[in-house]
Amino acid sequence: MEQAIGSRAGLGCIVDRDGLGVSLHHLLLKWLVLSVAMAVTARLLDGVDITGGPVSYVIVAAVFGLVNAVVGTFVRLLSLPLTILTLGLFTLVINALMLTITAQVTDALVIDGFGDAVLAALCLSVLAGILNRIFRAER
Repeated sequence: MEQAIGSRAGLGCIVDRDGLGVSLHHLLLKWLVLSVAMAVTARLLDGVDITGGPVSYVIVAAVFGLVNAVVGTFVRLLSLPLTILTLGLFTLVINALMLTITAQVTDALVIDGFGDAVLAALCLSVLAGILNRIFRAER
C-alpha cells in the first residue's frame, strides 16, 4: 500500500493507492470521543475507575484503541462463528476483554471484575455511539 502525505491529500491527510483518505482530524476526534466516553463511564460505574485526571482519560483511550486494533482484531476474527451464533452479543464480551487487557497494561484504569468490564463495555459502546452521531451531524 503506497501512501502519500501532503499535496494530493491536503495537510493532515494520508491517502492510499485507492485514493481513500483518513483525516488526522477525524482520528483525533474519534480519540476525543472515546476519552469523553471513558470519563463518563468511569463516573457512572462504581466498579470502573480512572485515576490521574483528564490526561489519564486520553492515555487510557489511546491504549484501549491500540489494544482494540492489535489484539481485538485477532480475537474478533477467531470468535466470528460465536459472534454470529449470538447475533453479535459476544462482541460485548470481546470489548470487556479488551477493557480488561487495557486495565492490565495501564495503571490509570482499574476495573473491579469481569462483570464491571461487561457493563463498562456496554456503557462505552452506547456513549461512543451517541457522541459519534452528534459529532458526525455537526460536520
